[in-house]
Amino acid sequence: MEEILIEKTETHVGIITLNRPEQMNTFSSLMAAELKQALVDLDTDPAVRVILIKGAGRAFCAGIDVNELEGKTAVEYREWIEKMEQPLVSISKLRTPVIAQVHGVAAANGMGLAASADLVIAADNAKMGLTAINVGLNCVGPVIPVARCVGRKKALELLLYGDLLKADQAMALGLINKIAPLDELESKALEWAETLAQKSPIAVQIAKTAFYTSEDMGYQDQFAYMNEAFARLCTTEDAKEGVRAFFEKRPPQWKMG
Repeated sequence: MEEILIEKTETHVGIITLNRPEQMNTFSSLMAAELKQALVDLDTDPAVRVILIKGAGRAFCAGIDVNELEGKTAVEYREWIEKMEQPLVSISKLRTPVIAQVHGVAAANGMGLAASADLVIAADNAKMGLTAINVGLNCVGPVIPVARCVGRKKALELLLYGDLLKADQAMALGLINKIAPLDELESKALEWAETLAQKSPIAVQIAKTAFYTSEDMGYQDQFAYMNEAFARLCTTEDAKEGVRAFFEKRPPQWKMG
């Protein structure tokens, strides 16, 4: 790939690096397509249990490359923006959990990418915002995952004012799970991903899939669906092995992945 780097560790972590550092990792059409493909490829790799997304250079992702903006019809703009948002949409459909490792700016589609990730660890210098309104555009796509994290009122404020949030503000709103010093972010993020990769892969995959599938169901329907998912998990070898290992006071040996 030209604008994405992919690495796989022996500890079952697949690492995707957005690799347009001179452009602050803004989304080009090529990078959007490569990122979506990288996510799908790692999700189907049995050796990968966790996916980590990060950015090269001084920023996570500063949005969409505005050099691609001019000269399109309304139909072409719709197709173009749908392509840019495909990685965001894809993450919730993956079985494998995705962690965003954010440093510097995560703006517009970059904030949407971070918000779309299942988990986020950020450097103390991170700033997030739906900034397109400041140049006469808007972030009506990225605000969708952001709103799932922060709620309607705050999402509308971010969408309409375009302010940048500091890391501690973003964490208080539920956009970030953990904050690390910038010089420790790389090691802390990998350590966190590796810890998750030690869990039962099938238990993690069922948990993530069931969570997103049930999210828009009615309250009682959610319980029914989750109970069915739990029952399926209980029939797996990993579930039986996990319980045996607990009673035998030893580390479990997962069968999957």
